[in-house]
Amino acid sequence: MTEQIITAQTVSLDVDAGADPAAVITTLADTLAAAGRTTDPADLARAALEREAKSATGLPGGIAIPHARTASVTTASLAMARLSRQVDFGAPDGPADLVFLIAAPEGGAAAHMKVLSSLARSLVRPDFVASLRAAENDERIIELVTEAIDPDAKKTATTPPAAPMAPATDTPVTARTPAQNRPHIVAITACPTGIAHTYMAADALRYAAERADVDFAVETQGSSATTPFDPEVIANADAVIFATDIGVKGKGRFHGKPVIASGVKRAINEPDAMIAEAVAAGRNPDAARVTDDGGTEGAETGASSGVGLGARTRQALMTGVSYMIPFVAAGGLLIALGFLLAGYEIANSTLDSAGSLNDAVYIALNNSVWDLPSGGLLQYLGAVSFAIGSGVMGLAVPVLAGYISFAIADRPGIAPGFVAGIVSLSVGASFIGALIGGLIAGAACLWISRLPVPQWARGLMPVVVIPLFGSMIVGGLLYMVLGKPLAWLTEQMNSGLESMSGGSAVVLGVVLGLMMCFDLGGPVNKTAYLFATAGIADAATAGPAQFQIMAAVMCAGMVPPLALALATVLRPGLFTEPERENGKAAWLLGASFISEGAIPFAAVDPFRVIPSMMAGGALSGALIMAFGVELRAPHGGIFVFFAMNNWVLFLVALVAGTVLSAVAVTAAKQFGRTREVAAADLEAVAA
Repeated sequence: MTEQIITAQTVSLDVDAGADPAAVITTLADTLAAAGRTTDPADLARAALEREAKSATGLPGGIAIPHARTASVTTASLAMARLSRQVDFGAPDGPADLVFLIAAPEGGAAAHMKVLSSLARSLVRPDFVASLRAAENDERIIELVTEAIDPDAKKTATTPPAAPMAPATDTPVTARTPAQNRPHIVAITACPTGIAHTYMAADALRYAAERADVDFAVETQGSSATTPFDPEVIANADAVIFATDIGVKGKGRFHGKPVIASGVKRAINEPDAMIAEAVAAGRNPDAARVTDDGGTEGAETGASSGVGLGARTRQALMTGVSYMIPFVAAGGLLIALGFLLAGYEIANSTLDSAGSLNDAVYIALNNSVWDLPSGGLLQYLGAVSFAIGSGVMGLAVPVLAGYISFAIADRPGIAPGFVAGIVSLSVGASFIGALIGGLIAGAACLWISRLPVPQWARGLMPVVVIPLFGSMIVGGLLYMVLGKPLAWLTEQMNSGLESMSGGSAVVLGVVLGLMMCFDLGGPVNKTAYLFATAGIADAATAGPAQFQIMAAVMCAGMVPPLALALATVLRPGLFTEPERENGKAAWLLGASFISEGAIPFAAVDPFRVIPSMMAGGALSGALIMAFGVELRAPHGGIFVFFAMNNWVLFLVALVAGTVLSAVAVTAAKQFGRTREVAAADLEAVAA
């Protein structure tokens, strides 16, 4: 290493760094700034807290490893605090007294990532943790950490070592002679950031396997380069463990192997249980197994899968939504641009005598830059933009169904899922048909993939048999059985929305506003957003009511970051320095309709922040519906004012909700204030 990852400046022993994770992370970020390791400690702290909000970093044994990767970090670094006052980082067995802030630069080199992951995996070793607690000074801490991340450092102290040696679990796993009468288990570990949990899960499972006398190998799919298993290692395995929070690369390699699946945190917290479950699965002929298309077959309930039916259904729906949103966003913005350039009448059907084309498509097909329509260049460009946007929006419903099916049955489910979406549009079932059709297509494809077939036919299953029969099943059901009832339900819902006025519309606006602010980008927020975007995605059914719902959802979603930004200006002393810095960024995030800009505030004070945000969101949603504001774009915040029928009233509703939430959170934070906070408030006012 050309530069030490940890120094005396970044080690703090037996200190009181505050009462909550935000205070500890802020303190450690400041030590890295003082050591010249980051140019913006507030940015580093914010990034670490955003990661903390997604998944707690507390680990069994009184350890926490908050971590972040951000451009403000100049070199891969560690800041360590041994706390005199323990702080709860969400570990299952209680608060932490050993905290490592792992800071990685954006696009950090593989060598740096290996160094950081080496430390993370060492923290699952009881002897290493005990040595950290017993260390008498900074130098001893540095020595321990250096040995952990570079075992040869002590031997070659006089000569700077080259790149740190890769830990044992990163080296190629090649074929070996199976130990007599010992179970053979392989595992894949992977987390979203790939810095810490990936490698800690790997080593926790490895130590558990040693305790259980199990032959074990692991492939870490993290930020360091992934070294795949030798095929013979997989062939010798009795079962496979997937401890991942993201998709597994090359899952089909494990075809036929009994599988135990869970999130990466379970492998860290319960490695012995997972190894025992894998051993049992290897001996159970009815255990869940990996199919050749990367899915699973067989019993997949309880601990064996780690994911229940309800959770799997929700994951499938959210997968479909995540793939649909870019189509809705691109199509909606192109349509809005068409309206801006050519006027709303471009959506009418007056030029084509047959009535089969709207004016935009007719102009785009029958005119050119050299043969402009009567409205001139702007009308032509607007027509082209609207025509493209309409085509993209027409794909949204099939994409929704296609990727719901994909989430259940992997690649063989995509084609039947798209069929479900296309048929749903044909029968008038719209997005409701796509939701149900996508689930049916995925379930049908999964069922077909588990049918016993001769070995010679298995290669045809994912590319011919499953797509063919999956499409026949879901298409037939929608046309012959479900289509008319779902179309009727869609029609009733649309009629109900169109007929809403006065109090009923306002109540819907309140509900949508509450949902948008409840979890700030989480499942409830995404459900409300899906309801709005699905309403405007189908051009055949979209109308004023759907456009008003879209406006209410966007306005309410903009409130939390804007309100917290305003609160940090009105009463800066009520917020920590990182929060005040977050407040500056929240202005732009809120204006752009990025509700997640409020997460750093809610993560450290949810019981006062979230209810305050919900109050403002409910007010904004209600006012939008009362004013009748319509929005034809699914995203963009203030940058899509041109897609609204009355942006002034939208702004009125937004300001009202923002002010209410800012006042509410300011009042709520008066309760339980400390003397230090009060002094900081007076100091800020005096300044």
